[in-house]
Amino acid sequence: MAPIVAIYTLHDMTKEKEGKIDVEQQDIAYSNDNGFTWQKFEEGNPVIKNPGIRDFRDPKVNWDETHKQWIMSLAAQDRTQFYASKNLKNWKYLSEFGKNIGAHGGVWECPDFFQIKVEGTNETKWVLIQNLNPGGANGGSGTQYFIGDFDGTTFVLDSNFAKKVEKEKAVWLDYGKDNYAGVTWNNVPRADGRRIFIGWMSNWDYAQEVPTTGWRSSTTIAREIQLIKKGNDYSLISNPVKEIDKYIAKTIKIKSLKGKGKLSIPDAGKIDLTKAIIHFDVKNLKQDTYTFTLSNATGEALTFGINNTDYYLFVDRSKSGRIDFSEKFASTITKAALEGNQKEGVFKIILDKTSIEVFYNNGEKVITEIFFPNKPYTSFSVSSKNGFELNNLEINQLNIN
Repeated sequence: MAPIVAIYTLHDMTKEKEGKIDVEQQDIAYSNDNGFTWQKFEEGNPVIKNPGIRDFRDPKVNWDETHKQWIMSLAAQDRTQFYASKNLKNWKYLSEFGKNIGAHGGVWECPDFFQIKVEGTNETKWVLIQNLNPGGANGGSGTQYFIGDFDGTTFVLDSNFAKKVEKEKAVWLDYGKDNYAGVTWNNVPRADGRRIFIGWMSNWDYAQEVPTTGWRSSTTIAREIQLIKKGNDYSLISNPVKEIDKYIAKTIKIKSLKGKGKLSIPDAGKIDLTKAIIHFDVKNLKQDTYTFTLSNATGEALTFGINNTDYYLFVDRSKSGRIDFSEKFASTITKAALEGNQKEGVFKIILDKTSIEVFYNNGEKVITEIFFPNKPYTSFSVSSKNGFELNNLEINQLNIN
């Protein structure tokens, strides 16, 4: 039986208590019984020594089929370092990426580096997913990404993507406050071929203060990451994995819904909105704000939607329930900028008791947020000043516990 190899950061608490800097190094361990027991690799640890810096951690290892080598991406303070190996034991430093590129509001953490095909083509690019804290799109923790090419030693941004990074300062995988430290799965079968991502659904601004007991934090829904190209512009989209549809237990469908002002969605109360998928098309958008509201009988409400005057998506949890545990939790509205006036759009929403995951236009923009109502939300409504038009509205109740 082939061994399982674990590559991990060893954090030396003795050195930390002594005030030393080089407290983190990369070690390996192996298992010969499918992960039930583990042995440290005594002959060679650390496989990568600390170079004399404080934050040096979170190895993510992928097989580089093009160059026939293992590649380790490693968070090193405010940049990513790349190492290569033929045998997982002996590692060679290759290069680093990130100095003065992208968001640098805090420490870089949890990188992921992989090759992926452009959808509908045989073209491939390399993607670096890079988490950082603080410095996220809407404060605190966040996940940015980069697209480029890798020659086996050095990662270089695609020229058009570099212009986007320079213009926007950072390109975000998720604009919500609660998707952090996410990386993708290795070894998805070739017959499947997907790149699947899961993130931690919280934010270090308040993760240790959330009003929960017994359990603290959860993860995002598993998401398929895809690389698309429009003209010369590359970008990542992310959507819930198709397997979630297997858990749909009950569905309400409304082909078309038009109105003005505020309107409650008919029969939405017949669906358990604590575990649901909602999707709909918005048509004939004007320069207006389109607000969708989840609420309960106590007056607590979570809102999301489109501001089509200033061109952004938003999630507002300022009235969502418990917010007093942290001044950073709901003091601002979460926004994701849109490229100008929207004529129409497609929403897909995943609700899971105390979290909302908003996927807009096939995952081109994503917002993930947590919330803490005192009572479950039981109503769903839509409002706009100048009128709204929803098509293909579907609310699905999930059979999950």
